[in-house]
Amino acid sequence: MRIEPDGSSEKKVTVMASCFMGLSHILCLKEYVKGALFALLEILFIAMIPFFSGKIVNLITLGSPQPDLPVKLRDNSMFMLIDGILVLSVIAVFVAVYVISVKSARSSYRDYCRTGRFVSQKASVAEVTNRAFPLTGLTPCLIMLLVFVVVPLVFSIAVAFTNYSAPNHITPNNTVDWVGMQNFKELILGGSSWSKGFVRIAVWTLVWAVLSTFTCYFGGLLVAVQLNESGIKAPSVFRFIFILPYAVPSVITMLVWRNLLNGTFGTVNRTLRVLGLLDGTIPWLGNATLAQLMCILINLWAGFGYFMMLSMGTMTAIPKDLYEAAKIDGANSSQILKSITLPLVLYQTMPLIIMSFTHNINNFGIIYFLTGGDPTVADSTTTMAGGTDILVTWIYKLTITLQKYNYASVIAVLIFVVLVPFAIYQFRNTKAYKEGEV
Repeated sequence: MRIEPDGSSEKKVTVMASCFMGLSHILCLKEYVKGALFALLEILFIAMIPFFSGKIVNLITLGSPQPDLPVKLRDNSMFMLIDGILVLSVIAVFVAVYVISVKSARSSYRDYCRTGRFVSQKASVAEVTNRAFPLTGLTPCLIMLLVFVVVPLVFSIAVAFTNYSAPNHITPNNTVDWVGMQNFKELILGGSSWSKGFVRIAVWTLVWAVLSTFTCYFGGLLVAVQLNESGIKAPSVFRFIFILPYAVPSVITMLVWRNLLNGTFGTVNRTLRVLGLLDGTIPWLGNATLAQLMCILINLWAGFGYFMMLSMGTMTAIPKDLYEAAKIDGANSSQILKSITLPLVLYQTMPLIIMSFTHNINNFGIIYFLTGGDPTVADSTTTMAGGTDILVTWIYKLTITLQKYNYASVIAVLIFVVLVPFAIYQFRNTKAYKEGEV
C-alpha cells in the first residue's frame, strides 16, 4: 500500500496499526520481520480469547453454589479470583504491547518522511535483534514481578470487596460473592462493635506510631549528645551497652519482658514486694492503658540505640569550625546545641524519622510478642481486638483465628492508602531520584 512521504499518510498508518498489530509495518512500511512478530502476538492472543473469556466470566461471578457435588469438585471462588487477575494482567501486558506497536509504526513513518526512503530489511532485523536481547533478559524479571508482586497485591485489594469470611463464605465448601463497598461501610461507619473496635485500634495505632517514633528518636539523640559533649570516659563502652537491646532479636527481648512484667509471678512485682515498695500486684500488662504505656517504654528501651548511633554519626560530620565560631561569639553549650547541633541532625535524619514512623505503624513484633494484643476490652469478645492491638496485629487475628479475610483486607487497604504518601515522600528524597538516575 502506497504512502506519501509528506506526512499526509500518518493517519492511515495509525489506523491500520490500530486495527491489527503489525499491519502497517507489513503493508505500508515494508518492515516485514517486525510486522510479522507483532501480528503473531495478536494471533496468539486471539486464539486464547475463548480461554480468557471463561476466566473473566468466573472472575465476575466467582462461581455458583453446588451443594450436591463433592467439595473437591465445587467452584473455588478464590482460585477463580486469582485466575481472573492473572488473565487481566496478561491482557494489560498485551494492551501495552499493542500501544507500543502503534507508536512504532508512527515512528517508522516519521523516519520515512524525514529520509524519503524505507528502512532496509537488514536494518529492520538488526533493530529487532538489538531490542530483543534486553527484552529477553528482562522478561523473566517482569514475569516474576507480575506473578509475585502485582497479582498478590491486586488479589489482596480485591478480597476487600467480597464477603470472604467465616462461617458462611469460606472456600471450597462455599462460594464467595462481590459485595462492593459494604465491608468498608461496616468497618468504618457501621456503628457496630466491629466499627468501634476499628476506630479504637486505628487511633491507638496512630498514637503508638507517633510516640514510639519520637521517644526513640529524641531518647537516642539525648544520649548521643551526652556521650559527645559531657566528656564521659570510655564512651565506646557505653555505646556498646546501649546498642545491645537493638542488636538482640526483639522476639527474645519481648518474651523476656513479658515474663518480667507478669502481674502474678513477674520479677518486677516480686522485687518491689521484697523491697517493701508494693503490697499487692501491679497489672503491668493486664490493664489496657498501663499495657500501652509499657509498650511505648519498652520500645524506647529497645530502639533508642539505633537513633543514638545515627545521631552520633551525623554529629561527627558537622564541621568543628561551626562550634569554634559559636564559642568565639560567646554561645554557651545549650545555645550551640539548639542552634547548630539539633537543626543539622534533624535535617539529615528527617527522612529516617518518617521511615521509622511508617515502620512502627506495621511494627508487629513488639506488640505481639510483648502483650499478644491483650488485655481484653469491651468489644474483644466479638472482634478479638485487644487493648494493645495495632492494626497489623489485629489483621493477624482476623485472618488466623476469626477467618474474617474481608475485614482484614479492608484494613490492609486502608494502611496502604495511609502509608503511600510517606513512601512517595521517602522515595522523592533519595539521592537517586533527585539526580535523575531513576
